[in-house]
Order: sequence, then C-alpha cells, then structure tokens
Amino acid sequence: MCGIVGWIAFQRDLARERPTLDAMTATMVCRGPDAEGTWVSPHAALGHRRLSVIDLEGGVQPMTVDTPDGPVVMTYSGEAYNFRELRDELRRRGHEFRTSSDTEVVLRGYLEWGEAVADHLLGMFALGIWDGRTDRLILLRDHLGIKPLYVYETEDGVLFGSETKALLAHPAVEAVVDRDGFREMMGYVKEPGQATWKGMREVKPGTMLIVDRGGVRERVYWRLEVGEHHDDTETTVRRIRELLEDSVSRQLVADVPLCLLLSGGLDSSALTALAARKLTEEGRQARTFTVDFEQPDDFRANELRGSPDAPFAREVVDHVGTLHSNIKLDHQKLADPEVRRAVIAARDLPFGFGEGDNSLYLLFKAIREHSTVALSGEGADETFGGYPWFHSPAVQQTATFPWVEPLVPTRLYEPELTLGTLDLPGYLAQRWSDTVAQLPSLPGEDAHERRMREFCYVHVTSALPTLLDRKDRMSMAVGLEVRVPICDHRLVQYVFNTPWSMKAFDGREKSLLRAAVRDMLPASVADRPKAGYPLTQELSYIGEVQRQVGELLSDDHRAVEFFDRAALTEAVRGKPEAVERDTRDAFERVLDLAVWLDLYRPTIKLS
Repeated sequence: MCGIVGWIAFQRDLARERPTLDAMTATMVCRGPDAEGTWVSPHAALGHRRLSVIDLEGGVQPMTVDTPDGPVVMTYSGEAYNFRELRDELRRRGHEFRTSSDTEVVLRGYLEWGEAVADHLLGMFALGIWDGRTDRLILLRDHLGIKPLYVYETEDGVLFGSETKALLAHPAVEAVVDRDGFREMMGYVKEPGQATWKGMREVKPGTMLIVDRGGVRERVYWRLEVGEHHDDTETTVRRIRELLEDSVSRQLVADVPLCLLLSGGLDSSALTALAARKLTEEGRQARTFTVDFEQPDDFRANELRGSPDAPFAREVVDHVGTLHSNIKLDHQKLADPEVRRAVIAARDLPFGFGEGDNSLYLLFKAIREHSTVALSGEGADETFGGYPWFHSPAVQQTATFPWVEPLVPTRLYEPELTLGTLDLPGYLAQRWSDTVAQLPSLPGEDAHERRMREFCYVHVTSALPTLLDRKDRMSMAVGLEVRVPICDHRLVQYVFNTPWSMKAFDGREKSLLRAAVRDMLPASVADRPKAGYPLTQELSYIGEVQRQVGELLSDDHRAVEFFDRAALTEAVRGKPEAVERDTRDAFERVLDLAVWLDLYRPTIKLS
C-alpha cells in the first residue's frame, strides 16, 4: 500500500520541475513510510511513497521496463490479489520477472494486454502508467473505489495523486471549494467522479482514464450490472460462502504481520472465523484487535448500540482461537485537538464522523505497533442490507438517502446556509433522482423489488465510497494497510442481483451472510443485532468538546459563521448529560471545520 503522484505536461520540460514533484511526493509520506522514489522525463514525472507489504526488497517504485520503443513506467498503490495466477500466465506468454512483487505483475500485464489489463485484475488498486512508446498516461482505479485516485486537468496535461493534498502541493492548484463542493462535503452522499476541491475530480471506481496530446478519454471497464438471479436460496448461500472463502484466502497474503479487526458483530466475526481457519491450516495463528471504551458493567444501551462489543468479541476469540488484544481508548486522548488535527489532515476535509474518525485513527495507530496489514468487515451492511432502515416500510416508501438524516445535524447549522445558499434538501433530492436513474429496470420486477434494488444500489455507489475513503485515510495516516474482503467485486455483484426477498429470507438483516457463516460462529454472535461503531459514553468527553466549541465562539472563529450562533451558544452552556445526539454531532462538525479552515485556509465560494 502506497501513495502515488504524477504530473504529465506535453508543452514543457518536466526535467526542470523535480522540486515540485518532490513536494507533491512528500505529502504522501504517511501512506508510504518505508521508501520514496521518483522518475522524471521531459513530459512525465512520477512519484511514489512505499509501504512495503509484498516482496519487501524487490517492489521498488516507480517501476520501469525499458523497451526498444521507449520506457513504460508505473507508480502503483494497492494489491492485486490474483497476482500469482497472473504471473504464471504471463510467464507462459514469455515474460520474465525480476521480482516476486505484484507491482511487476501488473506492469507486465499492461505490456501484454494494454488497456485490457484492467479486465484481468482482482483487488484494490490505484495506478498511473506512463507509456513512453506512445507518450500517453493510463490512470486506473479498482472496481469499487477502495483506493483513492484524484486528477486535475491543466492546460497541457494532468496532475494526479492518491490524495488531494498531493495536488494542492502543486503551484497551479488553488485551494477553492465552491457551492457544489461544499454541498458534496456536507451531504454524506458520494457522487462518483466528484471531488470537493474546485477543478479536481476522482477517477471513478471501475474506470480508466487515458491521457495523451489529444486530451483525456474515459473508459468504464466495470460497473454493477442488473440481471436475473437464477440460484435458489440454498445454492446462493453456498456460493456466497465460496466467494467469501476465496476473497479472505487471497487477502491473507503478506510478507509482514497481519491481523483482523474484530468487533464481535456478524461481519468482522465472519471474516475472523474464515481467516483463522485458513491460517490454522498453514500453521499460523490469527491475531485480532477490538476497540474498547468502557467496562461492560458501565455500558448504557442506546438506539445505535444495544450491547457492548467486548464480550461478543471474546466469544469469537475463544471459539476460533485467535491471539487477541483489546485496544482501550482514552476519552481525553479522543478530545485532544492534536488528534483531531491529524485526522483532518489525513482526510483533507471536514464533516466526517467526528469522534468516530478520531477513535478509528487512534485504534489504527495502536494496531500499527503490532501489524502492517489488517482485514476489516467494511461493506457488509451496504452489500447485504444490514442497516435498520433497509427493513423499515416507512423508509422504503420514501425517495431519499436514508443514512443522511442521522448524520447531518441541520438544527444547529445556519438556516440560510443549508436551506438557502446550498439548498441541501433540493440537492439531495436531485442526487437521489440522478443516481437511481442510472439503474436499468429488470423485466417483470415489481415495484417493491425495484425500490429495494435502488436502495442496495445507492448504498454501494453513494454510501460505501464514503466509508471506504474514511477507512483508507485513517489507516494510511499511520502506515497501516486495511483490506476489505467483502468488497470483492465478484461478491458484491453476485449479491446485488439476489432478490430482496432472499436478502431478508429469515426476516432479519443480512440474512444471506448470516446463513453463509452461521456454522463457524457462536450462536450469540451469529444472532447478534446490528450495532453501530462504538463511541465513548464518558460525559467528560462531551464536556471537553463543549468547552472547545465555546472557545471558538469566544474567538469568533470563522467556522462559527456556518452555524446558528444563538443555538450553538445555548447548547454549549447546557449540561453534558443533557446533550442530545444531533447536538453532539454538531459540536464535532464545528471543531472539524475550524481545524480544516486553519490547516488549508481554503477560499470558499458559495455564491
């Protein structure tokens, strides 16, 4: 896992621009703490920061293959989980390998198949290939957008990088957020291809960009397809188990210490059980980590979490036999302004998940002391229908992104901002309409099945990318590679076309996933209801957040302009135990926004 950057310019000599390339590459040091490399030619400059995971000595980048017609050079981030099969096939086709890295496999795959290399890859990746034989750049992003990749078009080429901070380090790029960018930032609805910063965009998931002297061309090599599902429930459950086993097995390959994130919920427990079985067969023991805040006796149930994680995680550990550690997070550290600053610097944006981001960052930082790679259950709720609102008839009947309302504490925002200048409700309504319009109808599909297919589609394409980006940013900020086996595009595609009646065949959430792994888990874990990511219940944390927001009010910080000052002032003066969830979320947004404004000093153009 790494950080990549690049600059293509067809009308200037980039050999003179190495300091700028070095500055762009330096912004990726957290993503790649182990090594740095750059490659410069007259019209192409590529940079790379490496986190060594496979072939620690041989996978140095940018990687170059010299051909009689010119060099072919690649800067690459991610993992191709089928690299062994591809290497065998390429050897049969006459290719010789200098290393055992998946990087060289991908590069030689391009030499063999050209643009069609995308159709051969299985994994998470973002890469740039400069083909000196034809003076063109290939930018490629994985099927679901697990790894980020941003571009900025210039007068004579493009800039690209794993994170927007790499592009902001270039003197031609201004830190500007316009109205559309601000709405994207606030709305928690990811529009594929859009980036918050003006002039930037993402390479869409499942997409390749080809850049040459004629401009930029886009090629979609994969998207979710609508089709008939012909398997019965028993066959479907068996096929899901097969796909899960294959995905987990492939993602256990690493030349560095590897672990699993275990919450005691269905998703992470399923991966832990599958991984532990595979590792045991290889004579290895799985290692697991659980985040914790409080003792079980201190736990207070709420609408998001009905039970603490630790006891369920312990049942899984005892059941499958992992080497386990609880990571106890200190609420004072969670509220530390320096932690928030590190988080916002990693995300490049405010309006994330507040305390949830802070705790994830601290969890990953603690895990990184023991492991370089971790497996996570991200994507199960979106793929299998795990959120409570999937199963609410009232929500099913409304044309809305159901996760937005719980995340956007509109009561404390400046009303003219959300309802007037940004027209956030109108923006979200249009985004819903535009998103579901992309989904073809299936002949004979009734209205309810169509609606539930829409729900599944918007979760995979508009909700999951936000969570994947969050996990990528928080993990790579500390040099930890997080893999997400459930986001294997083969599994996501297969489950997507199962009818809703099958996804909820036992009357509960994630019916198919539960059935596929029930035999491997304690019954209490297999039947455990969905629980949200844990947040601290310490009132002193809320009190400290209130105090920090009060300081912003006293200092008349620019961040306060975006909120209802009177309502915010009243909330800050209240007792911590009386702070409701949306108010607590608003406090987090104010603090995040203040840090972002101080760090990036952006120009905001909302008119």
